[in-house]
Amino acid sequence: MRNQALRRYREQRDRNRLAEPGIHQMALVLDHLKPGFSVPKIFRSAEAFGAHEIHMIDIGPFDPAAGKGAFKKVPAKFHDSFDSCFENLHERGYQLFTLDLGEGCQPLGEVALPEKSAFIFGHEEMGISFDRSSYAGIECLTIPQVGETQSLNVSVAASIVMYEYCRQHGSKTAGNR
Repeated sequence: MRNQALRRYREQRDRNRLAEPGIHQMALVLDHLKPGFSVPKIFRSAEAFGAHEIHMIDIGPFDPAAGKGAFKKVPAKFHDSFDSCFENLHERGYQLFTLDLGEGCQPLGEVALPEKSAFIFGHEEMGISFDRSSYAGIECLTIPQVGETQSLNVSVAASIVMYEYCRQHGSKTAGNR
């Protein structure tokens, strides 16, 4: 990472400590994502959709420029492992969901998402870093696709999930939190 990008990251991470949660009780979990491309774009979409917070598991510094300032506006929680992230969200009453193309996953638009929902996005090539069956209550969702590729960029998938959450829970405004 270039010095200028690292400086931007450090400055915005310092400002992130003052970030206020978004208006929706929706959390995102970024599990070992490549820091360079998708992470700042997910912050940008999370800010646009009013996400409460983003949990980052073992993600190093990234250039926040593509996020258009959103990294300093959406609270970020940093974890070394999924265990601490799971414990944090589970204790606060969040229902956790992974996204996958595998069997046993329910189509996103057919599931009533609880108000306190946390969506886990794994590495684009290797998926999530943990065995879902080792954690009680994590459900699996899929985004139905009709193309042969059956692949979405993780930042695109995150935006689709956030849109669906907001569609189900209404578009709140800052005045009616």
